Amino acid sequence: MTRAIDRGRGLLAVMTLIVVCSGVVQGYLTPLLPAVGDRVGIGGVGQSNLYLLSQLAFAVLTPLLSRWGDIWGHRRLLRIAVAMVAAGSLLIAVRPTTATLAVGMVLQGAVVGFFPLLAGILRSRAPEHGRTGMSVLVGVLLLSIGTGGLVAGSLSEEHALAGLWTAVPFGVLALAAAFALPAGTAPRAGRFNAPAAVLLTLGLGALILLLTEGGSWGWLSVPSALGAVAATVLLALWVRVEHRSDHPLVNLSLLRNPRLRLVSAHTFCAAFGAIGFLGANAVFLGARPDGDGYGMGLGTQAIALVSLAMVTAGFCGSTASPRLARRVGDRAMMVVTGCLGALGFLSLTLFHDTLPQYLVGALLVGAATGMFEAVTRTMSVEVVEETETALSVGINELALSLGAAIGAALISALFAGHPGPGGGVAGPGYLWAWGVCAAVALGGALLGLPFRDGPRERGDGRRPATPAPGLAPAEEAA
Repeated sequence: MTRAIDRGRGLLAVMTLIVVCSGVVQGYLTPLLPAVGDRVGIGGVGQSNLYLLSQLAFAVLTPLLSRWGDIWGHRRLLRIAVAMVAAGSLLIAVRPTTATLAVGMVLQGAVVGFFPLLAGILRSRAPEHGRTGMSVLVGVLLLSIGTGGLVAGSLSEEHALAGLWTAVPFGVLALAAAFALPAGTAPRAGRFNAPAAVLLTLGLGALILLLTEGGSWGWLSVPSALGAVAATVLLALWVRVEHRSDHPLVNLSLLRNPRLRLVSAHTFCAAFGAIGFLGANAVFLGARPDGDGYGMGLGTQAIALVSLAMVTAGFCGSTASPRLARRVGDRAMMVVTGCLGALGFLSLTLFHDTLPQYLVGALLVGAATGMFEAVTRTMSVEVVEETETALSVGINELALSLGAAIGAALISALFAGHPGPGGGVAGPGYLWAWGVCAAVALGGALLGLPFRDGPRERGDGRRPATPAPGLAPAEEAA
């Protein structure tokens, strides 16, 4: 059996089980938190703090798990990450309290390591399936996010806490799949840089805190100013430590590669609206025209179905990406995905009075989301050496997380600047948000213009990578 999954479809099938777990974990808690909060005594502020904690875990664990994978072996770290997610899901389901929800959500943050670590194994074991495999995995991820929320919401209709068990069986399946995966063959390199890890963790923590709470504090308030100073100083110190280290936590020299730099910037712009607007999208769909003056007046199940339709469009965009990229090239794909996202948000700005009109823009944004996630994850793999694969994908994941967080923060600020009756949001707040998201997505499209396509794929499916300096390879034994 091990030989059967060493390469090709068998390998992708096992990886798919792990990605399904990642999607379910990312999608099932969001619709449950209000009801769960009522049952266990967590108010709106407490729920916001839990969200902040999960965002912090995502930001911190992305570079840590990626680097540890490149140092100690992708399969070994993948097993640890999956075990963390499974344990966190079980803890939340068995005894939901404020403390267990906090600890469980931090453990679940290890899902951010799944894609970088899987990319490292896929590249070394089945490079000929790299592009197709990555696009399929992204499509499955998007479908799983939508399906996880729908299943959890349905289970919680009978009992508020029943939906908390949604992720547990998927965590068990993913853990079994992680132990069935073969080890990667890429050489390991480097040592762990603890001072850099501490500075990066504190700096990202200050930044995420500022982005999440800046709207409620006031962007010009003293706490926001202190948060901005702390984030700037800590991250500047981190960059200085990394540049002076022989074994950096994040090899910043990777960003000297203009192709990786453009890919990461494009990812940031695409995620800004496509992911940053997801929460506001649900609020708009649930708003009632007779009371708020806008919205669709949909219930929880209907909103979940719209979200599922969006991720289905994302699945179609993701799986179509490899064929399109072979025909038009990577540069054209970056331009197309950016323009498609901009077109979707422009459509929402102009046409949002009826559900069919709204769905046109929403589905365009969903398709653009699937395309950019598949394209940028694949490209971030191909522009570096195998020893830096997980770290390169991790940089891309970090750009995605920061783009989504900053997008959500700016959208929140725009909403706060357009208050509506009863503490809601006035209609112009949405118009401004859609317009800004369209502009940033168009900026992502423009970033594709200076991108230079690499050489065509060789027979084994690999592309020549840009050498990463200063690495001392060693055999991987994970």
